[in-house]
Amino acid sequence: MVERLSAAICGAGIVLICCSVAMARSEIRTSQSAYGISIVGAASMYNPYRPGNREGGLETASGERYDPSAWAAAIQTDLREKFGGVRHANTASYALVEGINKKVIVKINDVGPLKPGRIIDLDEQTMRHFDPTLRLGLIHNIKVTPLSGDDWVPGPVAER
Repeated sequence: MVERLSAAICGAGIVLICCSVAMARSEIRTSQSAYGISIVGAASMYNPYRPGNREGGLETASGERYDPSAWAAAIQTDLREKFGGVRHANTASYALVEGINKKVIVKINDVGPLKPGRIIDLDEQTMRHFDPTLRLGLIHNIKVTPLSGDDWVPGPVAER
């Protein structure tokens, strides 16, 4: 009896995990914008200098040192090519990030996030723009649009 109950609980746990992963992946949506294809999903923050943070490292994929105040982000590895790739030798691409009625241009200089369902990891400065208290942890329905060219200035976009 105990073995059957144990097997049933284990089976239910596996089904729950599979459903959670499928739901997390289904939260990522694409749409067309004036700048090209936009991706909509969840955003999180990464900062390798914060205690207990296990994501990322001190050096970004572009070769730059991580700077928590640089208006930068890491794009999901699967989306790397849609965002012009993240190249070495201090070159990066740029993206417009929109959510919670705010807009910001970020420099995509790293790859990640490592957790399913997230499309972008924001540095601390960018996350504070959307969540000044850093209490949300995750921001849903963030729209990320790649920007062409290298002449963008990272930072908040003023509303007109």
